[in-house]
Amino acid sequence: MPSVPAPLPPLTEADMADLERLLEAIPAPAEPLDVMMLDGYLCGVLLQPRAVPEAQWWRHVVDVDGREVQASADDASLRALVRRRHAELDAAIRERQWFDPWVFELDDDDDPLETVMPWVAGFATAMEFFPALLRSDSPDLAEPLAVLYRSFDAEDLEDADELLAIIEQLEPPADLAEAVEALVNSVLLLADVARPLPSTRPARAPAAKGRRPAGGARPGGRRH
Repeated sequence: MPSVPAPLPPLTEADMADLERLLEAIPAPAEPLDVMMLDGYLCGVLLQPRAVPEAQWWRHVVDVDGREVQASADDASLRALVRRRHAELDAAIRERQWFDPWVFELDDDDDPLETVMPWVAGFATAMEFFPALLRSDSPDLAEPLAVLYRSFDAEDLEDADELLAIIEQLEPPADLAEAVEALVNSVLLLADVARPLPSTRPARAPAAKGRRPAGGARPGGRRH
């Protein structure tokens, strides 16, 4: 019997710091995703009904608009770290298991929806460039999408009357832990539409507190 490769280990705090450094080192005019946006973006990529080839989703990691970026000596290290996070999220989504989103808390007084907004912006970036999930006519899409997109201002959600109507009825999260739990639950609910499993229900885990990045500061990056 052929041996099954061991799963890639989850990224450590040191790995995340390296990933942040490598992304920030990509020279202008490229606008790479920051690590928080990257995490939401990878979830959006993995929720497509058909697997998105790496060559297609990678270009938006190193430049949000997908412009060509010249490879550097650090490209292999950057790809390896991103692939590990992609694999970790893929396994969690496939098995409907809890995962810890990369949500970084800067100040205890921050609005929880404001804190998770960069993660949601990364998710929305994936939906912009890979819209197959949004083209589904399943009624089960609306509520989890509304839970995610409530982080945006209403004027940013043009032509989304159905989502806005649901958002108006949602109670805001009481704290960051509740906002993070809502992200994970929404991803797993969307997976039931995009990647359905027979006779399998999504796992629901206790709320997890938002993680702080190495160095105690929120990574930079463009918000949508």
